[in-house]
Amino acid sequence: MKEKKITSSKEQTDTSTTSTEQMGAKKPEKIEFQAEVAKVLDIVIHSLYSNKEIFLRELISNASDACDKLRYALLTHPELAKDTGVFKIILTPDKKDKTLTITDNGIGMDKNDLINHLGTIARSGSAEFIKMLTGDKKKDMALIGQFGVGFYASFMVADKVVVRTKKAGNNMGYKWESNGEGSFTITDDKDAPFGTSITLYLKPDDLDYLEPIRLRHLVRQYSDHISIPIVLKNDGKEETINSASALWLRNKTDITPEQYKDFYQNISHAFDEPWMTLHYTAEGVIEYTALLFCPTKPPFNLFQPDRKSNLQLYVNRVFISDDVPELMPNFLRFMTGVIDTRDLPLNVSREMLQRTPAMEKIRKGIVRRILTELKKRSEKADDYKTFWDSFGIVFKEGLYEPSEFKNEIAELCRFHSTRGEELTSFGDYVTRMKASQKHIYYLTGTDLATMRVNPQLEGFAARGIEVLLLTDPIDEFWVQTFYEYQGKKITSVMHAGDDLEKIKPAESDEGETLQKDKADALIKQIKTILGDAVGDVRTTDRLTKSPIALITPEGQMSMNLERLMRAHGQAINFASSRILEINPRHALIHKLADLVSQNKDPEKVSDTIWVLYDQTLVTEGEPIKDPAKYTERLSRFIMAGL
Repeated sequence: MKEKKITSSKEQTDTSTTSTEQMGAKKPEKIEFQAEVAKVLDIVIHSLYSNKEIFLRELISNASDACDKLRYALLTHPELAKDTGVFKIILTPDKKDKTLTITDNGIGMDKNDLINHLGTIARSGSAEFIKMLTGDKKKDMALIGQFGVGFYASFMVADKVVVRTKKAGNNMGYKWESNGEGSFTITDDKDAPFGTSITLYLKPDDLDYLEPIRLRHLVRQYSDHISIPIVLKNDGKEETINSASALWLRNKTDITPEQYKDFYQNISHAFDEPWMTLHYTAEGVIEYTALLFCPTKPPFNLFQPDRKSNLQLYVNRVFISDDVPELMPNFLRFMTGVIDTRDLPLNVSREMLQRTPAMEKIRKGIVRRILTELKKRSEKADDYKTFWDSFGIVFKEGLYEPSEFKNEIAELCRFHSTRGEELTSFGDYVTRMKASQKHIYYLTGTDLATMRVNPQLEGFAARGIEVLLLTDPIDEFWVQTFYEYQGKKITSVMHAGDDLEKIKPAESDEGETLQKDKADALIKQIKTILGDAVGDVRTTDRLTKSPIALITPEGQMSMNLERLMRAHGQAINFASSRILEINPRHALIHKLADLVSQNKDPEKVSDTIWVLYDQTLVTEGEPIKDPAKYTERLSRFIMAGL
C-alpha cells in the first residue's frame, strides 16, 4: 500500500544489515491477513466492479513512489546505486501464461515491509475507509473504487498475485504470494530482482489487460504524467508509452483539462473532477512551481485527526515527501497537488523542513494564491456554493486558527441567515445593517429549521435585524477568537442590548407591558418554583410571540456547545447557569402575574411555570429533566380544558 514518510537515509538503509536468519525462513511462511484486509479482499474477489482498470493506476503509482524513495536514499547512500540502473517501470503481458507483470527498480521491500504493506491496512487512510463499509457489496465495491485501496486493487482482476522483491542494499530477496483468500505466504528468494516485480494471474474475464493497445490507453489516461519511463515489453520489444515528464513543469498551454483531471485523480486516488486547478510558478527570493487542486467532493477521511495534507514536496524534481504539514494550513487540508522548488537542499530532513524560513515563505505564497483564486470564484454564487457545501465546515477553521489571513478568510466565508434560504457573506450582511445597529448577530445550533423558529429571534425579526444562523460545530469556537468584522462586533443574540432598545419594531400588536410590581412578584415566584433549574429570572424586550425563553449569560458556555460536548461523551462540570427571560407583554404572563398577585391557584401557577420551562427546553433542543412530571402536568391541563 502506498504510504510515504520522510525518514533519514540511515532509517531507509538500516534493514540492509539484517541477517537472512532474522528476515526470512527457508520454507514458505504462511501468514493470515489482518481482519480488515480480509474484509476488503472478500468484497473485491466476490463482487463486480465496473472500473477495474484503476488497479493499473494504483500499481504504477506505487512503483513510481518506490523509485522516488530510492532516488532520495541515493543522495546520502550512493553505494545503493550498484543495485539499480536507469529508473523505469516495465509492463510485461504474457498471453501464454495469462499474466501481467509490473516491475520497478525502486527501493524494494524486505520481509517486514511485505508484512506491513501487503498484509496490513496501513496508515494511508484505508482503516477509516473500513468503517464506512455497509455490508451491501454493491455499495462497498463503489467505496473500494472511490478510495483506491492501493495494492489490493490487484485482486479485482487477478486470481493470484505473486510479488518478488529485494530491498536496495540487501542480499536476500523474498517472494510474497496470495490468492486473496485469507492468507499469504512469504518465501526466501535469493534470485529476486532488486526492486519489486508484481505478477498478476488474470481472471478469465480480464484478459483484455494483456492487449498492448489496452495498456497503452490506460497508461496515457491515468499515468502519463509519471516522470519515470513506463515501458511496455511485448514480443521482445520495449516501448516507452508515457511522456515521462513531470506535468507540473510543463507549460500550461501544452496541458489539456483532461490531463489535469487525470493527474489529479492519480495523486488523490479520487474519481471526482477538480473543482479548482491552480498551476503557476512563483519567482523572486524563493522560487517554486505549484500545481494545486481543490476537489469537488470532500475526501472520506477529511476529519481524521492524523490525516495528511496530501501535498507532495519535490526538490528539483526529486520527490521528498507527501507528509509536509508546514506547506499547508489545516483549514486548507482538502487541497492536493505538488510543490517543486530549488530553494531547499536535496537531503532536507524532517527537522530542517520545520525550521527553514523558505518553507514559511512558500506556505504563505500558496495560501495567498489559493485565497485570491477563491475570491474570484466566489463571484459566481452557484459555483461557489459547490465549494462551500463540501469544504465550508473545514475552511471556517481558518477563523479560529492563528493566521495573518483572517480577514481574507472571513471575506470568503458563507452563512445561513434569517434573511432567506440563500447563503450570505459578512460583507453582504453589513450592507443590510440598520443605521443604528452596531453588532453582527448570530445564533448557534445544529438544526437549521429549529433555529429559524427559536424564540430568541422574535425581537430581531420584529425590528428587521438579520441574524446569522451558525450550524457547524466549529462555529462555537471561531466566534470566541474572531471578534469583529469591519468594526462591527460579532455578538450572540443572547447578549443583545443597546441595538434592540434603540430600534423599535416596525409594526407591533403587542399588549401592554406588565406593571413593575406585578412583574417583580411573578419573578420572585418563578425563582421559588424553579429553584436551581435557572440561575436568574428577568423581563426582556427580546420576545414578541413567546411567553418565555432561556439564554446563556455572557462568558459562559452556550447551550449548543454543551450539547456538542455531551454528544462526544465529555462530562460537563461547569454547565451554564441559564437565565429565564419572560415577555412582559404576553397575555399568559399577565394571567400568571394576576394569579400570583391574588394568591390564587398556586398549584396551577406551579404547573404552568414548569410546563412553560419544559417546553422552552424542547424548543432549544434540550432534553426535559423529568419527562414523567411534564406528562403529568400536561395531562392536568388537558383534563381541565375538556
